[in-house]
Amino acid sequence: MTKPNGVHHLAITTADIKTQIAFFSDVLGTELVALYWMHGVKGAWHGFVKLNDHCSIAFVQTPDIPKIERQLGVTHSGNPGGPCAGGAMQHLAMNCTSDEELMALRDRIRSRGVNVFGPIDHGFCKSIYFAGPENLSLEISTSRAAIDARAWIDPEVVKLAGISELELARYKSPARYDGERGSVPQPPMDPAKPHMVYPGPRYEQMLATPDDEYTRQRSETTPPVKVA
Repeated sequence: MTKPNGVHHLAITTADIKTQIAFFSDVLGTELVALYWMHGVKGAWHGFVKLNDHCSIAFVQTPDIPKIERQLGVTHSGNPGGPCAGGAMQHLAMNCTSDEELMALRDRIRSRGVNVFGPIDHGFCKSIYFAGPENLSLEISTSRAAIDARAWIDPEVVKLAGISELELARYKSPARYDGERGSVPQPPMDPAKPHMVYPGPRYEQMLATPDDEYTRQRSETTPPVKVA
């Protein structure tokens, strides 16, 4: 079945990319693997720190970001249980493979002078909690097994969320779809569907651009440093 199989990268905005890279490198041991002018975004820098070969935390810095005020309860949650605007990142939870690794990471974080709480045992995972630069709310978790939906889908919360039995069955077993070899055309613009936010004329032009032409126009495959 065709579906996403993991997180490739999670992009976080920053007003100070150096501080974020230094924190994730020193405190968490994630290697810097990319730092370059962000493709297609004038004046922006893009940095990647590696979680594994196919999963990274990415940082985006533009000249406008330092001008935007961080507001707890609006732009940032401030802690893993605090509210913030819908669609914003409430907290970032990274994975490790065992209880021993979780404790080693807690030691590493504390050895850098950063306060960290836990572990808390949530039943399907154990987690530690701490903060990063620019009011990031961070977590590291480990799970011994996959989540058992039979035990962890609460009927009371299902009902409060307005989810019917038919909908729940569909959510638990999404319809199989194996793709059509890339042949499905761009659908007409439907205001009821989610959309990225661009100036109207630009977005209309993007929607009208054939897929092959969009790929040709926007792709930038040459790295900033030539490796022998």
